[in-house]
Amino acid sequence: MRAARLLQILLILQNRGRQTSAELAHELEVTPRTILRDVDAMTEAGLPIIVYQGNRGGIELGFNYRTRLTGLAQDEAQALGLILNAENPMIAALGLAGAAAQARTKLVESFPDKTREHVKRMMAQFRMVTPAPDEDPRVKALAMAVQTRRQTRIGFTTQAEQLIHPIAMTLNGFDWQVKDARSGGWIRRENWGRVNISAKRFSDDSGLTAAHSVRPFT
Repeated sequence: MRAARLLQILLILQNRGRQTSAELAHELEVTPRTILRDVDAMTEAGLPIIVYQGNRGGIELGFNYRTRLTGLAQDEAQALGLILNAENPMIAALGLAGAAAQARTKLVESFPDKTREHVKRMMAQFRMVTPAPDEDPRVKALAMAVQTRRQTRIGFTTQAEQLIHPIAMTLNGFDWQVKDARSGGWIRRENWGRVNISAKRFSDDSGLTAAHSVRPFT
């Protein structure tokens, strides 16, 4: 357990920069005293850990130290291989298939040898193929509106025209939905009608979290 915690501390400092002992303790669910003992152990092991005292103090890695360690156990690397090899129909629908393939290759090659071996073996042995949704240009248009926070009119030029602030999209099988920040509701694709993306942006004050974005179908 301690070895895994020391590695996690190293990765946090590498990726986030200076952290206080209280912040690390909260992240790793231990006491600040335990973090300080861990830091002492890392220093004794030769890692360039610097501890700053005072109100603006904290713990950080010195000398621009970087490690290629991923912190992945064998079963975690195997699980990641399955994740990377599972076809995601949303990627193709948003026109990102080529970019996804390149990103996957770069990510796998960035792993240390043993981790990369476990990931590649799982990718070669297991594959999940899912049916692709039908092509719909409105999907890409709304995806752009979600990413750039642009006001959008659905049911454009009809009596059902509605101004929405799209903040998220979901795909369940072939059923797309978009979330409107103004109403807080999800709108199914069958109710989109003609879509018009405005040049006007809306403020991102929705408070949307990952938890909110995965529950439209319940």
